[in-house]
Amino acid sequence: MPETMTTQARVRQVPSVSVTYAGNGSSTKSNELGMRPMQERAFEKRGEQYLLIKSPPASGKSRALMFIALDKLHNQGLTQALIVVPEKSIGASFNDEPLSRFGFFTDWQVPPRWNLSNAPGEDGGKVKSVKAFLGSDDRVLVCTHATFRFAVDQFGVEAFDNRLIAVDEFHHVSANPDNKLGAHLGQFMARDQVHLVAMTGSYFRGDAAAVLAPGDEAKFDTVTYTYYEQLNGYQYLKQLDIGYFFYTGSYADDLLKVLDPAEKTIVHIPNVNSRESTKDKIREVEHIIEELGEWQGTDPLTGFQLVKTPAGRILRIADLVDDDPTKRERVAAALKDPALNQDRDHVDIIIALGMAKEGFDWIWCEHALTVGYRSSLTEVVQIIGRATRDAPGKTRTRFTNLIAEPDASEQAVTEAVNDTLKAIAASLLMEQVLAPRFTFVPKTPESGPREGFDYGEQGYDPTKENVGINEDTGQFQIEIKGLAQPKTKEGERICQQDLNEVIAAFVQDKTTIERGLFDEELVPEELTQVRMGKIIKDKYPELDAEDQEAVRQHAAAALNLTQKAKEAAVEGGGADGDSAGQGESEKSANTAFIQGVRKFVMDVRDLDIDLIDRINPFGEAYSILAKTMSEESLKQVQAIIAAKRVQLSLEEARDLAKRALKFKQERGRLPSITSPDAWERRMAEGVAFLQRKTAEAQRNG
Repeated sequence: MPETMTTQARVRQVPSVSVTYAGNGSSTKSNELGMRPMQERAFEKRGEQYLLIKSPPASGKSRALMFIALDKLHNQGLTQALIVVPEKSIGASFNDEPLSRFGFFTDWQVPPRWNLSNAPGEDGGKVKSVKAFLGSDDRVLVCTHATFRFAVDQFGVEAFDNRLIAVDEFHHVSANPDNKLGAHLGQFMARDQVHLVAMTGSYFRGDAAAVLAPGDEAKFDTVTYTYYEQLNGYQYLKQLDIGYFFYTGSYADDLLKVLDPAEKTIVHIPNVNSRESTKDKIREVEHIIEELGEWQGTDPLTGFQLVKTPAGRILRIADLVDDDPTKRERVAAALKDPALNQDRDHVDIIIALGMAKEGFDWIWCEHALTVGYRSSLTEVVQIIGRATRDAPGKTRTRFTNLIAEPDASEQAVTEAVNDTLKAIAASLLMEQVLAPRFTFVPKTPESGPREGFDYGEQGYDPTKENVGINEDTGQFQIEIKGLAQPKTKEGERICQQDLNEVIAAFVQDKTTIERGLFDEELVPEELTQVRMGKIIKDKYPELDAEDQEAVRQHAAAALNLTQKAKEAAVEGGGADGDSAGQGESEKSANTAFIQGVRKFVMDVRDLDIDLIDRINPFGEAYSILAKTMSEESLKQVQAIIAAKRVQLSLEEARDLAKRALKFKQERGRLPSITSPDAWERRMAEGVAFLQRKTAEAQRNG
């Protein structure tokens, strides 16, 4: 106990989003067939030819696929199932499972010769095994994405007719023509002779490319199980904190400001090509070990490093960075030992570089500490997923991103600024991923309470906009005046399921985040209406203008209400991460976010879409940045961004002119360039810019 207290006093509190959950145990309970809630939800859609399962790490996607695949093989007439995983280690998730013991009608079995993720040799050689399997009477094969790509290249899509193809970690696929697996899936769907099940814990790609072409994605039926549902239904884990921390000099010197040796931690050190790396990964690990205490040698059985802390405790540290094959294999084998998830004291800290991300399970992990910006939002989601397993006695977990503070004296300052902006984008997106699901409805005279929703102590108020929460599903229903509703099924699908994908594209847009954080003259509508409008138009060109506007309004509302909820919760002292579980009931421990949304809605006279559009989505992120970055660095970053400020583009001016036309229809006059309202002035500037360009073109023509 004394060590925990002294360490906690030394560890710096990282500004973060802190989400508390009910911990009601619902997501870990199984039904009479042995299925947890996510698996049951997926199994209900087992008859679909094309099924996309979006569900967080540890929610049981592998087993959900087993249930679906067995039904397709036994009851839907398919001859074989091919399970395609991104890397060999994930193949273990599809080892034999005695499902009938828990109530299902049969067991999951993969003959050893057909689990190619365990087979020796290169992917090219394993293609022969795929051919042998296709000609056999056996039912299930597991192979990597690479093996599958080679097999499709060699045998053509028709060789796989009447089979199930299940793609795990689907975010590795892309609609980009250079992505071979994406191209193959497009061919399979064009031929329409296979069933496809795609699974992902993160539907974001770091390159912001679409995972599927819109026409192909529309063919999929989607099962969505949110992070909120998953964590809300855990038995033990009740709180997740996410934050970033800036350091100067070498990261190893500042590591113990955020690393608490008393917490079970995975440290992901930076890639050797990144700005944060010292270019000597072995020395970096040695330095971390030296900072933690006095080295006591290596455990001969596991290969773990033994380190004595100043308080006298022996830490067991797994080094996955050392390239020495004998050392690394012994450590990796010790981490695959069932003891890892049975014995909390099996290991204390894992230090990794490229490993311990996707598919790596260590239920006791309480802190995922990542050094340096990760270029992919997917990677961030996967790393956070390592810390969000439920385990006895584990009530709180956190993710920290340690980032080098931009230094104007360095040549790489622009790169440093970009990394900072990307880290903030990742943090904003994770807030959306972790929050409850929003359902927005227009407030009309006919509006009324919805069954199953709690509207707070005062109940439903017909004279005002209301916020309802369904505790079981973690779903919010929020009434907004003037909200446009989508008219088509695709528009509805995007508003119900894809708002986070829209927000991912928005917060990753460099111009958007630069202006949102550092442009003092910014009119928020330039981001919420113009920039987001353009992103939606580019992302969903098949939608008509009305549906594009409906999607835009829903995405702006989801992003800005999350930010306002966070701000209100912090002001009310509900999100500092220390109150949950201390004398409060489980239900009230989960109220900071809920109360934050309610407080904001109650504090405004009318919650209408115009008000939501007038909120800068990056305002709260800037206040956190100002707390964690030095004032000097903040000014330097601001100056760098300001120097890049560009004038209106023709496309933005056209968009402003369209909105000016709508303004005229509503008010009977065009926007005024001298108006005291900043957004009205900006629309007028757009009209004037377009008039100038037209006049110039006529003069030059």
